[in-house]
Amino acid sequence: MGSPPTVRPAQVEDVAQMARVHVRCWQETYRGLMSDAVLDDPGFPTLRERFWTAALTDERYRGNRSAVAERDGGLIGIAMSGPPLDVAAGWQRQLYVLYVYAADHGTGVGPALLRAVIDPAESAALWVADPNPRAQAFYRRHGFVADGTALVEDGVREIRMVRAAREPSPV
Repeated sequence: MGSPPTVRPAQVEDVAQMARVHVRCWQETYRGLMSDAVLDDPGFPTLRERFWTAALTDERYRGNRSAVAERDGGLIGIAMSGPPLDVAAGWQRQLYVLYVYAADHGTGVGPALLRAVIDPAESAALWVADPNPRAQAFYRRHGFVADGTALVEDGVREIRMVRAAREPSPV
């Protein structure tokens, strides 16, 4: 599998690789849940590049935290959190993106990315596809609980999971 992965803040120079990770992870994760036309659209990588360029450079997203996981010079995972879009939300951070290549599931990359973008002392929420038992189990292991809220976006049912702020560990 190569050298151990490292997690670091995302940089503008990462945008093209971040877009590739984003697209491939959607294809690995959402095939059968989402339209093949969306997943296989030749313009999809370009849309993701635009998304990541804006996320990393536009002043509107200055409150976001973005991180990447890399191994041997290539990205294998991406994550981003930010302030909740709903100003009345009862949590401090919203997890907007956390994707790791399927081949790297279970290697510790996901938890490292999660910690890089959401401090355990912060309350947080996220939306996860349903069904997506692997991702839902991952988030439950990290303290998130489904709060009974669901929506359908782009034909995919999603449930909201929330996590209360955790007490800092005594040192």
